[in-house]
Amino acid sequence: MVPFSLRWLHAQIPIKSNQRQDGLDRLYTLLDFVRERLKEKEMKNLSASLNVWKKREVFVMNSIIGHHVSHKDFTVSLSLITDLLNRDTSDAVLSSKLGYIQMQIGDLDGAKNSFSRIENLMKEGKSNGSLSEVEFKNLVNRNKALMYIVEKDYVSAVREYEECIERDNADMVAINNKALCLMYLRDLSDSIKVIENALERVPTAALNETVVVNLCSMYELAYVNHSDIKRTLNNWITRVAPDDFDASCTRT
Repeated sequence: MVPFSLRWLHAQIPIKSNQRQDGLDRLYTLLDFVRERLKEKEMKNLSASLNVWKKREVFVMNSIIGHHVSHKDFTVSLSLITDLLNRDTSDAVLSSKLGYIQMQIGDLDGAKNSFSRIENLMKEGKSNGSLSEVEFKNLVNRNKALMYIVEKDYVSAVREYEECIERDNADMVAINNKALCLMYLRDLSDSIKVIENALERVPTAALNETVVVNLCSMYELAYVNHSDIKRTLNNWITRVAPDDFDASCTRT
């Protein structure tokens, strides 16, 4: 039998090659395959093997959700997330994704309820084990910050992100979003420093295309000679970034 990992790679390769639909089709085919195996294990009452395949089903579904969310296919994403949450209400990461989607479609009350549910899970010490204590607390803070951003209360959002960074100085979601909030507050100097410091301190965690694009946008807003600054950044990225990093995101 072909190992699950190879089937997974077979689905991922088209996505990495910008053939999204082909990759999604393969992911759904993989999901069907996993569910067929689940039925077989249930019929044979193989509990240990059944648990493995259940985890694989959740893994594939989360991957599909991630791809749909990234392309704003919110209706499909909501359906899949609801299906998973009906099985495991203690999945804080999934509940957070639900809240994010609800925000995107304008259901702010629904988002608040989803984020409140995550906070209650943390207070009650309930989790499916997918997050450490620090990760759980940071997730709660980042969700609070998102609600502040919707309300355009960027100062409060920055405060939430700073709490995250104090716990984990490599939390790039918090670092990136803090910088964006500072930019919205017209504090370009500090917003640039936040990302530059992260790139210097934790380059492995900080080097991703989204962060670099945001930094370059800040350079363009802040400096007349932004082309030279971005070229310097691009040269540094060439030296330290992995081979698959898309250096064109510097727009030099």
